[in-house]
Amino acid sequence: MTRRRLPLVAAGQPLPRPPANRSRPLPRASADRPPRILLIAHNHPSLHPGGTEIFAHELFGGLKAAGAECLFLACTNDTHRAPRPGTGFQTLGRSADEVLLWAGHFDHFHQSQIDLHGLVPDLSNLLRAFRPDIVHVHHTLLLGVEMLFLIRRVCPDAKIVYTLHDYYPICANDGQMVTAADRALCEKASPDACHRCFPERPADQFLLREKHIKAMFGLVDRFLAPSRFLRDRYVAWGLDADRIEVMGNSRPVVEPAPSRETADGGRRDAFAYFGNLNPFKGVTVALEAVASMARQGLAPSLAVHGGSLYQGQEFRGRLSDAFEAARGLATPRGPYRREEMPALMAAADWVVMPSVWWENAPLVIQEAFQHRRPVICSGIGGMAEAVRDGVDGLHVRPNDPADLARVMTRAMTEPGLWERLSANIPAVRPTEEAALLHLALYGELLASIPATLTQGSR
Repeated sequence: MTRRRLPLVAAGQPLPRPPANRSRPLPRASADRPPRILLIAHNHPSLHPGGTEIFAHELFGGLKAAGAECLFLACTNDTHRAPRPGTGFQTLGRSADEVLLWAGHFDHFHQSQIDLHGLVPDLSNLLRAFRPDIVHVHHTLLLGVEMLFLIRRVCPDAKIVYTLHDYYPICANDGQMVTAADRALCEKASPDACHRCFPERPADQFLLREKHIKAMFGLVDRFLAPSRFLRDRYVAWGLDADRIEVMGNSRPVVEPAPSRETADGGRRDAFAYFGNLNPFKGVTVALEAVASMARQGLAPSLAVHGGSLYQGQEFRGRLSDAFEAARGLATPRGPYRREEMPALMAAADWVVMPSVWWENAPLVIQEAFQHRRPVICSGIGGMAEAVRDGVDGLHVRPNDPADLARVMTRAMTEPGLWERLSANIPAVRPTEEAALLHLALYGELLASIPATLTQGSR
């Protein structure tokens, strides 16, 4: 069955009204019943193991372990699943409390779902069947920001929590907040600045995009930001500071990998890169730094863990050339599974993260800290907030292979540096603690006066 695609909903235009069904009132959590929580992400970590998906799914597990009744709704598209006739929902393995929603008709520029005719009835039925007290959204990619309006209409007594994991609502350049032409860091979005990045789109389209997203964000009861840096960016964009709370991400407790054995006086010269291989993560910067160190007579090792799926030929060519220049020192290890992380960390002394964009709260930093590995990262964004320069890691200038080579040289030659930095690494918040913090927040919201639909962004 082919669904009819409806035109994009314009800013301020209401969604189609879902079928009226007031026979079953939507209950509120009470002292004798744990909260019923719907968690929504733009993908599932078993299909796309990105940081947002992993954090959201681990919180889902922590909330269930704490006694909450939870349902995890993950969106998907043609990249991982084909649509099925009759319904947008699909199962995921044998789990009874995890479901996929096929939402492939998505307008990335407007952050809008085009197939409202197909998704509104499906999502309305799910909301009425599950009757959540809390809807915790971790992204509206694929789902569409208009679904916040639908949640509010179908579940007027439910509270909506939205964790802002990145800058997609602010930036039309895949949420990177770098300029499209030269990938320079973008300090602030504006219709004129965004038009310079995308001259084919008039400036007023960016203004309408912003107003539409902010109108939908006005329906959210509380925003969460994993870093102060990201919170400040959204406040500068126009969200009310009082509605955004900083709550750091968490990880399940793991046993730290043993430190790498070295000969007496041996250097801590084993570096590792973890993550997707793309133009924004700075992997070519790391490879160029290693090649530069080799020309100076140094011989570090760099293990590159990750794949380059969905990357264009131009970047793949640059990546291949960079590996060739660092031949003998840098080794591509390919994609990895989360359960392999302890063994991979055991072979490394340092984790290198030379991202060239404003990272928010990278999963890799927390993974490195769990295994007591100091991090060498770009001194910008959430990276600079998570890694304290000279305390538990080292900062470098972004997109500067020479500076990264200088800092990596210091890391492998300065006596006692690794021991001092690794001893200062803070504990990573466990998922169990984060679940309790979230439950406390949910309880506070459910006990508060119901928010009105007129509350919104300044």
